[in-house]
Amino acid sequence: MLSSTVSFSLMGVCVKTLGGRLPVAEVVLARSAVSLVLSVIMLRQAQLNPWGSRKGLLVLRGVIGTGALFCVFAALAQLPLAPATVLQYLQPTFTALLAWLLLKETVGATVLGAAVLGWLAVVILSSPSELMGLLGPAGTALLGQSGAGLPLSGVVLAIAGALLSACAYVSVRALGRTEHPLVIVFYFPLVGLVMTAPLVLLQPVMPSGWEVLALVGVGLFTQLGQIGITKGLLGMPAARATAMSYVQVPLAALWGWLWFQEPLDPDTATAAALVLLATLLSLRRSHPSRAVGR
Repeated sequence: MLSSTVSFSLMGVCVKTLGGRLPVAEVVLARSAVSLVLSVIMLRQAQLNPWGSRKGLLVLRGVIGTGALFCVFAALAQLPLAPATVLQYLQPTFTALLAWLLLKETVGATVLGAAVLGWLAVVILSSPSELMGLLGPAGTALLGQSGAGLPLSGVVLAIAGALLSACAYVSVRALGRTEHPLVIVFYFPLVGLVMTAPLVLLQPVMPSGWEVLALVGVGLFTQLGQIGITKGLLGMPAARATAMSYVQVPLAALWGWLWFQEPLDPDTATAAALVLLATLLSLRRSHPSRAVGR
């Protein structure tokens, strides 16, 4: 899970480097193409049948994951790297609730505490000006005057990406009972390629040399992240596994400061501290035998 966190944070850097000039569908297509090639090579080396036994759920996981990528990549084009990452990491909360509803996994007090800290970080960080205007004086009192003023569309896209990511992670937990991790990873770029190719053909944009390198980086780091998170989700309950990925937030703040000169304002620093504390809480295992379906 921690290796996937580092990989996904570097994927965000590559997407942010593109600057939003290329259509989101083209970025997802490039990611899918690179990951698909790597997946095929790894499946052949492992001498595995790539098609699996639960094809319907495997395809559904690919569709949901591709939708999540669209939302995440679009949010990264609109928001600074650190706030976009914080908002997207509402997914542990969604994952915990979905795993409880669909997989009957018990949610412990420490994971719930981590989820509350994550939501508190979002409230501190986002404070979108449009939302504050809709809420009026009550919104100003609740969210404060010093919020980051993020565009509401970017906030909504990031949260939608978090929800779809949570759905994808829960499906991985369900698939792990019958499918090999490499098979699960293989279906994701395969479905993504099928979904995005027609959109790119309708309005292709030729990438520059640096953009090609960034697109390859998106595919490479996403593949490494998917392998890490798939194996992580098969080895521990979904809520606890995804809560560990909160550590991507301080990483995103660091990369944004180093590469994009994005200031580490007090709101972002406070949110990063909260999600780091949430990660430490999620690592505590007071009742290891509670998880169901491991």
